[in-house]
Parts: sequence; C-alpha cells; structure tokens
Amino acid sequence: MTRKFIISKFCKDERGVATIEMALTLPILLTFIYGIFQIGVILAANAGMQHALGEGARYATLFPTPSNELIAARIEAKKFGVHVGTWTAATVDNPPSGTTGYRDLSIGYSVTPNFLFFNGPAIAWTRQKRVYLST
Repeated sequence: MTRKFIISKFCKDERGVATIEMALTLPILLTFIYGIFQIGVILAANAGMQHALGEGARYATLFPTPSNELIAARIEAKKFGVHVGTWTAATVDNPPSGTTGYRDLSIGYSVTPNFLFFNGPAIAWTRQKRVYLST
C-alpha cells in the first residue's frame, strides 16, 4: 500500500464522527443548561425577597404600631427560594430623628453560581422597601 492510498482511505472514513462531535459539544451544552438552572435559582430568591418585603410592609401597615422585631420576624418567615446561597437577616430601620411615619425594610441574598466546571462571580442582592405607617 502506498502512503497516498492510506491517507485517502482514512480521510473518507466517517465512522465515529458523531461520537467525536458529541464529546466536544456535550460539556458546553451541559454547562449552558446548568447555568440556566442556576440563574433560575437566583431569580427565585429575588422573587422571595420581594415577596418577603411586601409581606413585611403589609404587616407594618395593618397592625397598629408594630415593633421592628415583629416586622423583621414577619419578613424572615415569608422569604422563599431555593436555599443555595446565604440570606442576610432582615432589618427594619427607623427614620432619622425628627421625622416619623415610615420605616425602611431590607433583606439580602448572596450566592456564588456553580456552572459545573467553574464557579461564576459572587452575586449579592439587597432589596429595600419603604413602608409608610398609618397614624
């Protein structure tokens, strides 16, 4: 056999091409799919933060003169989401002295997304809401 015949026979043989293509593209595809899942987890935590702040604001406006601790406990009880990251404690701040009638509520969430083969950048979100109290 001549060298030219062996090379041309090797170039025309297409057996195993699909396996090689799958071996090259499967890690990328899995990373994308898992990344979409991770983004969904982060957005679910964002929805949980917004819901918890809304419930805390509702509690603060419906009940007469609730304490900051009771409002924070309500926020903590109503947060939801996949608990992959770390929640920061809910805080309720009084307005500066001389002003009255509102409170500032806040809660935070931080997570480092895992994309199977590497970790993404750390993401830290803080959501705040100002609630005006009925007097």
